[in-house]
This record gives sequence, structure tokens and C-alpha cells, in this order.
Amino acid sequence: MADEPRRAVVVGASSGIGEALARRLAADGYEVGLCARRRDRLVDIGDDLPTKAYVAKLDVTDTEDAREGFFDLVEAMGRVDLVFLNAGVGYENRSLDWERERQTVETNVVGFTALAVAAIRQFERQGDGRLVGISSLAAHMPDGNAASYHASKAYVSRYCDGLRYRVQHLDADVGVTTIEPGFVDTDLAGGDLWLCSPETAADQIVAAARRGKRHAYVTKRWRVVAWLVAVLPDLVKRRLFS
Repeated sequence: MADEPRRAVVVGASSGIGEALARRLAADGYEVGLCARRRDRLVDIGDDLPTKAYVAKLDVTDTEDAREGFFDLVEAMGRVDLVFLNAGVGYENRSLDWERERQTVETNVVGFTALAVAAIRQFERQGDGRLVGISSLAAHMPDGNAASYHASKAYVSRYCDGLRYRVQHLDADVGVTTIEPGFVDTDLAGGDLWLCSPETAADQIVAAARRGKRHAYVTKRWRVVAWLVAVLPDLVKRRLFS
């Protein structure tokens, strides 16, 4: 129906970019489903939004429970137009502590995939929708201090590419947007160059999703860095990122 409210789900909505996304979407009139491990924090955010909010405690590393929780949330909402997959972890781990490597892969790779598949299945059933995968500029560069984080973001970007190629053959209006932020002022910032606020990042991410873009850097100037890294010889990369 024409007057039916737009609805979005944000996974990883308890802080940083995810919280900013929820607030931006609500300001634009979306009903928002908030997902993360910290339910109390989600309730506080939801109570502060100007539109209806739905809350689901969800740990992406528990994939079966997370997928079930996602579908239950969408059922409670009625449908979903946009799904933002923002949950992620990252560590400097030059010592290759196994527990940190495992947590990174389980969250950023396995957990991401579980909910990406759930979102696409939901869109197939309802006939439309857009998945927004939050990757990172780190996808373009290996790093000796955070090997699993950079590799996991490369996976997110390439997986979104694969999903985008797949959905173009569906008899449904389903899209996939890949977002690759540079430094955003959150716990995972990693640096100060061209640092932007979570609110600026959210504005650009939502704008890219609503325009149906396939890919966007946040902020846009980071595309220059991605291009430069792509053309650098391996000898230079080894000196920069070792």
C-alpha cells in the first residue's frame, strides 16, 4: 500500500555507525528493527527514536539463533525494505592470538554470511528489498598487524559482489550495496586521516542505499586511496603494510 511505512533492519545497531544509521533512518520516517548483543542499549536507542522501533537481541556468531531471530524480527515488523549488516569486530593481532583470529572470522565472515543469506531469502519471498553490507577500505589492503580483519573485509566486499551478480537474475526487485568506509570515529577507527563522524557516515550510507548504488566509499575521497593501493607494486605494499 502507498501509505505503508518504510522499514529497515540494522544489525549491529548498539553503537557507532549502526546507531547512527538507526537514528538517520528513523529521522527519514523508517520504522527500524534494532539488532545487537546489548538489548538494554537497543531499548534505550529505540525509546529515543521518532518512529516505531523493534528490538532483537542477536549474536551473529550463534548463526542458527541469529537467523531465527532475524526472521522473527521481520515477521513482527511485517516486511523489511532495507537490511544493513554492520556487526563486526577488529583487532590488532600481530602475535596471531588464535582466540582473536577466531572471533574475527566467526563474526565478520561466518556471521555476516548467515545474515546476508537470511536477508536475501526474505527479499526473495516478499519480492523486493536491498541488502547493504558494511565492509571497509581495509578490503583493499593486507596488513601484518590485523591480517584477519583485513581479510574478513575483503570477503565481505567480494561476497556482496557475488550476491549482486546472483540477484540480477531473480524475478524480484532485489539489490545489494557494498559500503567501504575509511576512518570513522568509532572504536574501530584505526586512524585519523580524513576521519568522519558516525553521523556523516550514516548520511552517506543511507543516501547510497536509497539511490540503489552498487558500491560506495565513505567518505567519497577514499576511492583515491583504493585506486592507489591497487596500482602499487607488491614491494611497496610490503613496506607499507608489514
